[in-house]
Amino acid sequence: MVKSLLLAPVLTGALLCPPAGAAAADVVVAKDGSGAYATVQAGIDAVSAGGTVSVKPGTYHEVITVPAGKTGITLRGTTGKAADVVVDYDNASGTKKPDGSTYGTSGSATATIAANGFTATALTFRNSFDRAAHPEITATQAVAVKTTGDRMVFDNVTFLGHQDTLYADTAAVGTAGRQYYRNCAISGDVDFLFGRASAVFDRATITALDRGSNPDGYLTAASTRRSNPYGFLIVGSRVVSAAANASFYLGRPWHPGGDADAIAQVVVRETVLPAAITATPWTDMSGFSWRDARFAEYRNSGPGAGTGADRPQLTAAQAATFTARRYLAGGDGWNPVH
Repeated sequence: MVKSLLLAPVLTGALLCPPAGAAAADVVVAKDGSGAYATVQAGIDAVSAGGTVSVKPGTYHEVITVPAGKTGITLRGTTGKAADVVVDYDNASGTKKPDGSTYGTSGSATATIAANGFTATALTFRNSFDRAAHPEITATQAVAVKTTGDRMVFDNVTFLGHQDTLYADTAAVGTAGRQYYRNCAISGDVDFLFGRASAVFDRATITALDRGSNPDGYLTAASTRRSNPYGFLIVGSRVVSAAANASFYLGRPWHPGGDADAIAQVVVRETVLPAAITATPWTDMSGFSWRDARFAEYRNSGPGAGTGADRPQLTAAQAATFTARRYLAGGDGWNPVH
């Protein structure tokens, strides 16, 4: 009997712990050692496709990657409060690597997420690069998150940065990249929502940061493919800013490398706009006219809203085709909207 009691914990532990190198369905990350892993990347590496990485409170100073093979995984903060779990790093495009080369925009990302079916909830991704502290770096793009997957959901997630905060992209030109950002908070100044994904920002709080210049910045820089009718949709959201009146634009058209087939598509609808938004809220970029892009608004409100000649508006009939469900349905009818 005594022997049985002594063996029981050992046997139980053997049953609960996967063999070395085996993937686990669910893992816990904690800085204080109370989880199976101390870093978020270690948890991602250990979890199996379709599994969950639960992250306990703390600031995790690391660069993380979710590779394409980790399909369907969930990354979640355990408290339900995005501010309690922070994944943070401070690389900029112009930051030098050990070999003397620089990271570039994509390489600056604190988190790079390539897996289809990825879900994140209740945590913060931050790129804390400080321009003022690094005057020697002139390429100041500093990505908090780069996403290239399809059928991705971010719920109650905060994205913090300055230039190029959230790079909502696809795995390749012509590849679908549908991404749903629900109840998220996003901050930045220059082009801080950018890329070619079909991305919906639903009930978001978007903070346009004051960098003390005029123009102060641009919310979006979409590079939607010409063949894709759905780029970025900002709906039922609120833009806030302490920047000077009329110093921010809603967006400009990004043509990566001068690509003539990157025709930005952005709709901002039923969203509260601050006085910082200029009365002509769309502008040119790198010699490409905003008028050739697909920019529109619908029933926005607040001191930054308006319906002037340089503010294309959707009709009610058009608005019915530019909804979150339409942006995300694709050919398989995906519908994460609720």
